[in-house]
Amino acid sequence: MTEEIRIEFTRFSAFYSPLLATIAGGFLKAEGLEPRHSVSAPGTSAIAGLVSGALHVAQSAPSQGFTPLEKGQRPVTAHFAQINEKDGFFLLACKPDLDFTWDKLKGRRVLVDHGGQPLAMFKYACFKRGLDYADIVPVDAGSTEAMIAAFRKGDGDFIHLQGPAPQQLQHEGVGSIVTSLADAIGPCAFSSLAARRDWLETDMARAFMRAYRKARAWLLATPAVEVARVEAPYFKDVDVGVLAGTVATYQKLGNWTPHVEITRPAFSATLDIFQHAGLITRRHAYEDVIAPPPT
Repeated sequence: MTEEIRIEFTRFSAFYSPLLATIAGGFLKAEGLEPRHSVSAPGTSAIAGLVSGALHVAQSAPSQGFTPLEKGQRPVTAHFAQINEKDGFFLLACKPDLDFTWDKLKGRRVLVDHGGQPLAMFKYACFKRGLDYADIVPVDAGSTEAMIAAFRKGDGDFIHLQGPAPQQLQHEGVGSIVTSLADAIGPCAFSSLAARRDWLETDMARAFMRAYRKARAWLLATPAVEVARVEAPYFKDVDVGVLAGTVATYQKLGNWTPHVEITRPAFSATLDIFQHAGLITRRHAYEDVIAPPPT
């Protein structure tokens, strides 16, 4: 007998392959769980679904916990495992540049993802590479789809996107990837799995965690071509070779580390990033945001 587990992605991309592989690779079914996944609609929150009980697990980010903490409220949910320990965005230029340096963004129109965390990370990457964010011309085109449409029309010298979108555009000859933000920023608590703290004490949570650990190990040990074959049905608009290349890039960048825990050093790095962006007023406690994985 199987039990349904409801999972929601805040964003859906190959960047979140550790969670996607848990679903697509049959690891949840092997634990007696029948996954039902969804993607958050614009303007809605996967965290709200956790709070209401409509969802069991959400793809999120530890920085989500900063919002209630800044209001003096302890979050109802906790982030119990990492998905990515590095930023997963890339910069795509309208023209190839084999000698790209970040100072080449000065005075240029850059289509920047203006979501809270992506923008904070982008500003920190500029800082780490010695570039003043005020020296670029940031363009807020709206959603990822709107950003891509604007770039296709020539409105921007560079665009800031999560894989596999930039890899697909490069495949189509629309632009050329010049750098990754992972290399600029280094390890941090970027994306995570979140759930209610009471759910983390359940047998379902323990079964989910066994499946997630196995899927993550499989993702790290399996050739990108095979991973792409398993995930391809979820990316019907992406060339399977492009998907494989994206997975291989994330494997090489070290986004998906062998450990599943959200470490204190990674969390501290994210506090640095959000303080730099002026989005938090104090350094929040690790335990107020992070919980250990169910065992």
